[in-house]
Amino acid sequence: MIFLLTITFVAIGLFEVPALVRNKHWRELTVFSAFFVFAFILAILQAVDVNIPNPIKGIEYLIRDILKMSY
Repeated sequence: MIFLLTITFVAIGLFEVPALVRNKHWRELTVFSAFFVFAFILAILQAVDVNIPNPIKGIEYLIRDILKMSY
C-alpha cells in the first residue's frame, strides 16, 4: 500500500512540478511543495494506521477557550 501511495505521489509531482519550474513560478512551487509534503506525510501515516487527531477539537479549543467566543 505504501509503495502504491509513493508511486502515486511521485507521478503527481512529475506531472505538476516541471511546468512550475519552466514558467519560473517559484512562490507557487514553494506553496505546492509544502502542501504536497504535508499531504504525503498524512497519507503515509493514515496508511500505517496511525491515529491522527481531529483538527476540529483544536479549532473549538481556540475559539472557545482562547478567544472567549461562543458559537
